[in-house]
Amino acid sequence: MKLASLLMACAIAVSPFAARAANSYPDKPIHIIVPFSAGGIVDSVARIVGQKLSEKYGQPVIVENRTGAGGVVGTEYASRAPADGYTLLLVSPSHAVAPILEKNAHWNPVRDFKAISGIGIVPNVIVVNPSVPAHNMAEFIALARKSNPPLTYATAGIGTSNHLSGELLAQDAKIKLVMVPYKGQTDALTDLLAGRVAMMPLTAALAMPNVKAGKLRALAVTTAQRASAMPDLPTVAESAPLPGYEVGTWFGLVAPAATPQAIRDQLAAEVHSIVDMPDVRAKFTHLGMEMNWQSPAQFDAFVAKEFDKWTKVSKQAHWQMH
Repeated sequence: MKLASLLMACAIAVSPFAARAANSYPDKPIHIIVPFSAGGIVDSVARIVGQKLSEKYGQPVIVENRTGAGGVVGTEYASRAPADGYTLLLVSPSHAVAPILEKNAHWNPVRDFKAISGIGIVPNVIVVNPSVPAHNMAEFIALARKSNPPLTYATAGIGTSNHLSGELLAQDAKIKLVMVPYKGQTDALTDLLAGRVAMMPLTAALAMPNVKAGKLRALAVTTAQRASAMPDLPTVAESAPLPGYEVGTWFGLVAPAATPQAIRDQLAAEVHSIVDMPDVRAKFTHLGMEMNWQSPAQFDAFVAKEFDKWTKVSKQAHWQMH
Protein backbone atom coordinates (compact mmCIF):
# COMPACT_ATOMS: atom_id res chain seq x y z
CA MET A 1 0.00 0.00 0.00
CA LYS A 2 2.85 2.39 0.90
CA LEU A 3 4.60 1.57 -2.42
CA ALA A 4 1.41 2.21 -4.39
CA SER A 5 0.89 5.53 -2.61
CA LEU A 6 4.48 6.53 -3.29
CA LEU A 7 4.19 5.70 -7.00
CA MET A 8 0.94 7.65 -7.24
CA ALA A 9 2.52 10.65 -5.54
CA CYS A 10 5.44 10.50 -7.98
CA ALA A 11 3.04 10.33 -10.93
CA ILE A 12 1.14 13.35 -9.66
CA ALA A 13 4.40 15.22 -9.17
CA VAL A 14 5.72 14.34 -12.65
CA SER A 15 2.52 14.91 -14.63
CA PRO A 16 2.45 18.74 -14.29
CA PHE A 17 6.12 18.84 -15.32
CA ALA A 18 5.41 16.72 -18.41
CA ALA A 19 2.43 18.88 -19.26
CA ARG A 20 4.52 22.07 -18.93
CA ALA A 21 7.22 20.55 -21.17
CA ALA A 22 4.65 19.80 -23.87
CA ASN A 23 2.97 23.19 -23.49
CA SER A 24 6.29 25.08 -23.84
CA TYR A 25 7.21 23.23 -27.04
CA PRO A 26 9.02 24.47 -28.99
CA ASP A 27 11.36 26.71 -27.02
CA LYS A 28 14.42 26.22 -29.26
CA PRO A 29 15.16 25.53 -32.95
CA ILE A 30 13.66 22.47 -34.64
CA HIS A 31 15.75 20.47 -37.10
CA ILE A 32 14.20 18.64 -40.07
CA ILE A 33 16.61 16.03 -41.41
CA VAL A 34 16.47 15.45 -45.16
CA PRO A 35 18.45 12.34 -46.12
CA PHE A 36 18.92 13.59 -49.70
CA SER A 37 20.66 16.52 -51.35
CA ALA A 38 19.40 20.10 -51.47
CA GLY A 39 17.27 21.03 -54.45
CA GLY A 40 15.47 17.69 -54.81
CA ILE A 41 11.79 17.16 -54.20
CA VAL A 42 12.26 15.75 -50.66
CA ASP A 43 14.30 18.83 -49.77
CA SER A 44 11.69 21.12 -51.36
CA VAL A 45 8.86 19.59 -49.33
CA ALA A 46 10.87 19.92 -46.11
CA ARG A 47 11.65 23.59 -46.76
CA ILE A 48 8.04 24.49 -47.59
CA VAL A 49 6.77 22.86 -44.38
CA GLY A 50 9.72 24.10 -42.32
CA GLN A 51 9.21 27.73 -43.30
CA LYS A 52 5.56 27.63 -42.26
CA LEU A 53 6.36 25.88 -38.96
CA SER A 54 8.96 28.56 -38.24
CA GLU A 55 6.42 31.32 -38.93
CA LYS A 56 3.89 29.60 -36.66
CA TYR A 57 6.23 28.94 -33.73
CA GLY A 58 8.55 31.93 -33.95
CA GLN A 59 11.48 29.51 -33.74
CA PRO A 60 14.03 28.65 -36.44
CA VAL A 61 13.25 25.44 -38.32
CA ILE A 62 16.52 24.26 -39.82
CA VAL A 63 16.55 21.85 -42.75
CA GLU A 64 19.66 19.67 -42.59
CA ASN A 65 20.70 17.70 -45.68
CA ARG A 66 22.55 14.63 -44.42
CA THR A 67 23.15 12.68 -47.60
CA GLY A 68 24.63 9.32 -48.49
CA ALA A 69 23.83 5.69 -49.25
CA GLY A 70 20.38 6.32 -50.71
CA GLY A 71 19.02 8.03 -47.60
CA VAL A 72 20.66 5.70 -45.08
CA VAL A 73 23.08 8.24 -43.56
CA GLY A 74 20.48 10.86 -42.72
CA THR A 75 17.92 8.37 -41.47
CA GLU A 76 20.47 6.66 -39.21
CA TYR A 77 21.34 10.07 -37.76
CA ALA A 78 17.68 10.88 -37.09
CA SER A 79 17.08 7.49 -35.47
CA ARG A 80 19.76 8.24 -32.86
CA ALA A 81 18.62 11.81 -32.13
CA PRO A 82 17.01 12.70 -28.79
CA ALA A 83 13.29 11.90 -28.85
CA ASP A 84 12.23 15.38 -27.74
CA GLY A 85 10.49 16.72 -30.83
CA TYR A 86 13.41 18.88 -31.91
CA THR A 87 14.70 16.45 -34.55
CA LEU A 88 12.24 15.40 -37.25
CA LEU A 89 12.78 13.39 -40.43
CA LEU A 90 11.19 14.07 -43.83
CA VAL A 91 10.55 10.63 -45.30
CA SER A 92 9.77 9.24 -48.74
CA PRO A 93 9.57 5.66 -50.11
CA SER A 94 13.27 5.00 -49.38
CA HIS A 95 12.33 5.06 -45.68
CA ALA A 96 10.49 1.76 -46.16
CA VAL A 97 12.71 0.34 -48.91
CA ALA A 98 16.30 1.10 -47.85
CA PRO A 99 16.25 -1.34 -44.88
CA ILE A 100 15.38 -4.08 -47.39
CA LEU A 101 18.12 -3.18 -49.90
CA GLU A 102 20.97 -1.64 -47.89
CA LYS A 103 23.15 -3.63 -45.48
CA ASN A 104 24.09 -0.43 -43.64
CA ALA A 105 20.47 0.49 -42.93
CA HIS A 106 20.06 -0.62 -39.33
CA TRP A 107 16.74 1.06 -38.61
CA ASN A 108 13.28 -0.42 -38.86
CA PRO A 109 10.75 2.18 -40.08
CA VAL A 110 8.01 0.74 -37.87
CA ARG A 111 10.03 0.09 -34.70
CA ASP A 112 12.41 3.06 -34.64
CA PHE A 113 10.18 5.93 -35.78
CA LYS A 114 6.69 7.20 -35.08
CA ALA A 115 4.66 9.33 -37.43
CA ILE A 116 3.81 12.98 -37.21
CA SER A 117 1.78 13.04 -40.41
CA GLY A 118 1.57 12.07 -44.04
CA ILE A 119 1.75 15.03 -46.42
CA GLY A 120 1.08 13.93 -49.97
CA ILE A 121 2.02 11.72 -52.88
CA VAL A 122 3.49 12.34 -56.33
CA PRO A 123 2.22 9.90 -58.96
CA ASN A 124 4.47 8.30 -61.52
CA VAL A 125 3.17 8.15 -65.06
CA ILE A 126 3.85 5.07 -67.18
CA VAL A 127 5.23 6.66 -70.34
CA VAL A 128 6.63 5.08 -73.49
CA ASN A 129 8.64 6.34 -76.41
CA PRO A 130 6.19 7.02 -79.29
CA SER A 131 7.90 4.29 -81.31
CA VAL A 132 6.52 1.67 -78.91
CA PRO A 133 3.31 0.21 -80.42
CA ALA A 134 1.20 0.45 -77.25
CA HIS A 135 -1.47 3.07 -76.51
CA ASN A 136 -2.76 1.72 -73.18
CA MET A 137 -1.62 -0.61 -70.42
CA ALA A 138 -3.40 -3.67 -71.83
CA GLU A 139 -1.57 -3.23 -75.13
CA PHE A 140 1.76 -2.66 -73.36
CA ILE A 141 1.37 -5.83 -71.29
CA ALA A 142 0.42 -7.83 -74.39
CA LEU A 143 3.49 -6.45 -76.18
CA ALA A 144 5.74 -7.29 -73.23
CA ARG A 145 4.48 -10.89 -73.18
CA LYS A 146 5.61 -11.51 -76.76
CA SER A 147 8.74 -9.34 -76.85
CA ASN A 148 12.08 -11.08 -77.28
CA PRO A 149 14.36 -9.67 -75.98
CA PRO A 150 12.25 -8.29 -73.09
CA LEU A 151 11.15 -4.67 -73.05
CA THR A 152 13.35 -2.28 -71.06
CA TYR A 153 12.36 0.41 -68.58
CA ALA A 154 14.44 3.28 -67.21
CA THR A 155 14.81 4.20 -63.54
CA ALA A 156 16.71 6.70 -61.41
CA GLY A 157 18.33 3.74 -59.65
CA ILE A 158 17.62 0.68 -57.57
CA GLY A 159 15.00 1.23 -54.89
CA THR A 160 13.60 4.44 -56.41
CA SER A 161 9.87 4.76 -57.03
CA ASN A 162 10.55 4.33 -60.78
CA HIS A 163 12.14 0.97 -60.01
CA LEU A 164 9.40 -0.04 -57.58
CA SER A 165 6.69 0.89 -60.10
CA GLY A 166 8.30 -1.21 -62.83
CA GLU A 167 9.05 -4.22 -60.65
CA LEU A 168 5.53 -4.32 -59.20
CA LEU A 169 4.09 -4.03 -62.71
CA ALA A 170 6.22 -6.96 -63.88
CA GLN A 171 5.20 -9.10 -60.90
CA ASP A 172 1.48 -8.25 -60.97
CA ALA A 173 1.15 -8.60 -64.76
CA LYS A 174 3.47 -11.64 -64.84
CA ILE A 175 5.66 -10.15 -67.57
CA LYS A 176 9.41 -9.86 -68.05
CA LEU A 177 10.83 -6.32 -68.00
CA VAL A 178 14.51 -5.37 -67.86
CA MET A 179 15.33 -2.50 -65.53
CA VAL A 180 17.99 -0.03 -66.76
CA PRO A 181 19.28 2.14 -63.88
CA TYR A 182 20.58 5.68 -64.33
CA LYS A 183 22.09 8.22 -61.94
CA GLY A 184 18.89 10.24 -61.93
CA GLN A 185 15.57 10.81 -63.67
CA THR A 186 17.09 13.41 -66.03
CA ASP A 187 19.64 10.95 -67.45
CA ALA A 188 16.96 8.27 -67.72
CA LEU A 189 14.60 10.65 -69.50
CA THR A 190 17.27 11.52 -72.08
CA ASP A 191 17.58 7.88 -73.14
CA LEU A 192 13.81 7.37 -73.09
CA LEU A 193 13.31 10.34 -75.41
CA ALA A 194 15.99 8.95 -77.71
CA GLY A 195 14.27 5.56 -77.83
CA ARG A 196 17.13 3.68 -76.19
CA VAL A 197 14.71 2.36 -73.57
CA ALA A 198 11.04 1.55 -74.13
CA MET A 199 9.25 2.71 -70.98
CA MET A 200 9.63 4.60 -67.73
CA PRO A 201 7.41 5.17 -64.68
CA LEU A 202 8.28 8.88 -64.68
CA THR A 203 7.44 11.49 -62.05
CA ALA A 204 4.31 13.36 -63.13
CA ALA A 205 5.98 16.79 -63.09
CA LEU A 206 8.55 15.58 -65.65
CA ALA A 207 6.13 13.46 -67.62
CA MET A 208 3.41 16.04 -68.28
CA PRO A 209 5.36 18.55 -70.41
CA ASN A 210 6.89 15.79 -72.54
CA VAL A 211 3.51 14.14 -73.07
CA LYS A 212 1.90 17.46 -74.04
CA ALA A 213 4.74 18.10 -76.49
CA GLY A 214 4.19 14.69 -78.10
CA LYS A 215 7.66 13.47 -77.14
CA LEU A 216 6.27 10.68 -74.94
CA ARG A 217 3.00 8.74 -74.78
CA ALA A 218 1.28 8.38 -71.41
CA LEU A 219 -0.40 5.07 -70.67
CA ALA A 220 -1.49 5.32 -67.02
CA VAL A 221 -0.71 6.74 -63.58
CA THR A 222 0.70 4.46 -60.90
CA THR A 223 -1.29 5.74 -57.92
CA ALA A 224 -4.59 4.34 -56.68
CA GLN A 225 -6.49 7.45 -57.80
CA ARG A 226 -6.20 9.42 -61.03
CA ALA A 227 -3.94 12.47 -60.97
CA SER A 228 -5.79 15.78 -60.74
CA ALA A 229 -3.39 17.27 -63.31
CA MET A 230 -4.19 14.45 -65.78
CA PRO A 231 -7.78 13.45 -64.92
CA ASP A 232 -8.42 11.69 -68.23
CA LEU A 233 -5.47 9.34 -67.78
CA PRO A 234 -6.53 6.06 -66.12
CA THR A 235 -4.67 4.33 -63.33
CA VAL A 236 -2.68 1.15 -63.93
CA ALA A 237 -5.21 -0.67 -61.74
CA GLU A 238 -8.02 0.49 -64.05
CA SER A 239 -6.42 0.09 -67.44
CA ALA A 240 -4.24 -3.03 -67.15
CA PRO A 241 -6.41 -4.03 -65.29
CA LEU A 242 -4.41 -4.90 -62.19
CA PRO A 243 -6.58 -4.39 -59.08
CA GLY A 244 -4.49 -3.41 -56.09
CA TYR A 245 -1.58 -2.00 -58.09
CA GLU A 246 -0.43 1.22 -56.39
CA VAL A 247 2.92 3.01 -56.31
CA GLY A 248 3.81 6.64 -55.74
CA THR A 249 6.42 8.90 -54.24
CA TRP A 250 4.93 9.70 -50.86
CA PHE A 251 6.11 12.19 -48.25
CA GLY A 252 5.62 12.55 -44.52
CA LEU A 253 7.20 13.63 -41.26
CA VAL A 254 8.32 11.22 -38.57
CA ALA A 255 10.27 11.45 -35.32
CA PRO A 256 12.30 9.04 -33.17
CA ALA A 257 9.93 6.47 -31.70
CA ALA A 258 10.04 7.70 -28.10
CA THR A 259 9.00 11.27 -29.00
CA PRO A 260 6.04 12.19 -26.74
CA GLN A 261 2.62 11.61 -28.28
CA ALA A 262 1.48 15.09 -27.22
CA ILE A 263 4.25 16.74 -29.24
CA ARG A 264 3.59 14.53 -32.28
CA ASP A 265 -0.13 15.31 -32.12
CA GLN A 266 0.61 19.03 -31.84
CA LEU A 267 2.93 18.92 -34.86
CA ALA A 268 0.40 16.84 -36.81
CA ALA A 269 -2.24 19.52 -36.29
CA GLU A 270 0.20 22.21 -37.44
CA VAL A 271 1.15 20.28 -40.58
CA HIS A 272 -2.54 19.70 -41.33
CA SER A 273 -3.17 23.45 -41.23
CA ILE A 274 -0.06 24.09 -43.34
CA VAL A 275 -1.02 21.75 -46.19
CA ASP A 276 -4.44 23.45 -46.34
CA MET A 277 -2.87 26.86 -47.00
CA PRO A 278 -3.53 28.02 -50.59
CA ASP A 279 0.07 29.13 -51.19
CA VAL A 280 1.41 25.79 -49.91
CA ARG A 281 -1.06 23.84 -52.06
CA ALA A 282 0.06 25.87 -55.09
CA LYS A 283 3.71 25.04 -54.41
CA PHE A 284 2.99 21.34 -53.92
CA THR A 285 0.84 21.23 -57.05
CA HIS A 286 3.78 22.68 -58.98
CA LEU A 287 5.80 19.70 -57.73
CA GLY A 288 3.12 17.37 -59.10
CA MET A 289 1.91 16.37 -55.64
CA GLU A 290 -1.55 15.16 -54.70
CA MET A 291 -2.33 16.30 -51.15
CA ASN A 292 -2.91 13.42 -48.76
CA TRP A 293 -2.59 14.51 -45.14
CA GLN A 294 -2.63 11.58 -42.73
CA SER A 295 -2.83 11.56 -38.93
CA PRO A 296 -0.01 9.99 -36.88
CA ALA A 297 -1.96 6.72 -36.57
CA GLN A 298 -2.86 6.69 -40.27
CA PHE A 299 0.67 7.41 -41.44
CA ASP A 300 2.17 4.82 -39.06
CA ALA A 301 -0.21 2.23 -40.55
CA PHE A 302 0.65 3.37 -44.09
CA VAL A 303 4.42 3.06 -43.53
CA ALA A 304 3.98 -0.39 -41.97
CA LYS A 305 1.94 -1.48 -45.00
CA GLU A 306 4.59 -0.13 -47.39
CA PHE A 307 7.39 -1.90 -45.50
CA ASP A 308 5.51 -5.19 -45.62
CA LYS A 309 4.59 -4.75 -49.29
CA TRP A 310 8.12 -4.06 -50.53
CA THR A 311 9.61 -6.78 -48.34
CA LYS A 312 7.37 -9.27 -50.18
CA VAL A 313 8.17 -7.76 -53.60
CA SER A 314 11.89 -7.90 -52.78
CA LYS A 315 11.74 -11.58 -51.90
CA GLN A 316 9.89 -12.42 -55.10
CA ALA A 317 12.36 -10.36 -57.17
CA HIS A 318 15.36 -11.84 -55.31
CA TRP A 319 16.85 -8.42 -54.72
CA GLN A 320 20.32 -8.55 -53.22
CA MET A 321 21.35 -6.26 -50.37
CA HIS A 322 24.15 -3.85 -51.19
